[in-house]
Amino acid sequence: MEGDSVTLYTGLNKSQQERMKWYFHVDRIAEITGDLRKICTDDECKERFRDRLKLDHQTGSLTITNITITDTGLYKLLINSHNSEIIFGVSVSAISAALLDKMKKKEGKSVSLDPGVINHPNDMMMWYFNDSLIAEITGDQSEICTDDQCKERFRDRLKFVSGSLTITNCITTDSGHYTLQINSSRFSIIRSFSVTVTDAFGVDTDGLSVMEGDSVTLHTDVKMTQQDRIRWYFNSIRIAEIIYNHSKICTDDQCKERFRDRLQLDSHTGDLTITNTRTTDAGVYKLLMNSRNSERIFNVAVSGVSAAERHEVNRKLVEKGESVTLNHGVISPNSSEPFSGAAAASASVKLVVFLILLLSCCSWL
Repeated sequence: MEGDSVTLYTGLNKSQQERMKWYFHVDRIAEITGDLRKICTDDECKERFRDRLKLDHQTGSLTITNITITDTGLYKLLINSHNSEIIFGVSVSAISAALLDKMKKKEGKSVSLDPGVINHPNDMMMWYFNDSLIAEITGDQSEICTDDQCKERFRDRLKFVSGSLTITNCITTDSGHYTLQINSSRFSIIRSFSVTVTDAFGVDTDGLSVMEGDSVTLHTDVKMTQQDRIRWYFNSIRIAEIIYNHSKICTDDQCKERFRDRLQLDSHTGDLTITNTRTTDAGVYKLLMNSRNSERIFNVAVSGVSAAERHEVNRKLVEKGESVTLNHGVISPNSSEPFSGAAAASASVKLVVFLILLLSCCSWL
C-alpha cells in the first residue's frame, strides 16, 4: 500500500568482483560496482524517487521507502558475475478513505489490522506497537506479548485471526502506530497502521477545540513515577519535559516567543495546560512517555473570537461632560454619527445606564 516500504532481496552476499544493476522498467536506477554505489544518476530518476531508494552494500538489496502508486511496475536486477537476471513485480495500491475509517473505533470494540498479503509458510511477520515488538508469526508458530510490558498493556486482548492482528475490547491507550514487517526470501515489506480509539460516547479524546482566550489542558491520563520521562512537542518543536520530577518549559527562544509564559506543567501527571490560547496555538501536540514507550497525539483547534462577541466586552472611558456615541456596540468618544431605529433605542438605554454609573462613581470622589 502507499506509504509502505519494500525491500527487494538479491539472495546473495556481494563479493568485491560483483557488479549489480537495478532497473525500473528500462531505466537504470541503481548500480553497485565493487565498493562503489550509485543511485539515481539522472534527473528523471531523481524526480521520480526523490531520495526514496536505498542500497544494501553487503547484499545489493534495493529498498523503496514511502512507496507511491507510481512505483508500481517491473524491477529488474542484473548480476554480471553470475550472468543472471531477476525480475520483481511490485504492485502498489492506494489507501482508500474507507480503509482509514476502519482504524477509528470506540472503546470496547475490536479492530483488525489486515496485512493485505498472503502469509506463506516460510514468511516471518512481526508486529510492533510504537516500536515495541508485540507479536510474531513464523510459519505455523505464533507468539504474542512475550515481555511483561506488553502483557501489562494488552492483557490477553491481542489475537491472530486469518493472518490479521485483532485487538479486542479496545481502550483509548491502544491508540497509536502499529507496524508490520514481513520478511520472505525474495522481499521485505514494512506496513504502518494508525489506530485511534475514541471513548464510549464516540468523542475523540485526542481532538480538542477551544475559543481564543480560553485555557486548554492536554491530559496524559497517567500518574508520574520517579522513572517517568515525559516530553511535549508542538509541530515537532519540543516545548516542555519532565525528567525524574524535574520540569522544563520552553528552553529555547522560539518556544518562549510563541507561548510567552502561557504553558503550565502538572508535576504529578505531566498534563500540559495552555492559558490564554491564540489561533496560532492551533496544531498537533505530541506527548512522548519514554518509560511506557508510548506516544499520544492531540489535535488542538483554536477558534477566533467573532466581532459580535468582541462587541460585548469592548469599553471606552469618557470624561464627564463629553459626548459619546454607541456605534455598532463600540463606545466611541466625540462621535456625532447617529443611530437609527431599534439600534438607537438600545444604544440610548445603554448610554443612560453607563452615565448613571459614571456619575455615581464621581459622587463618591
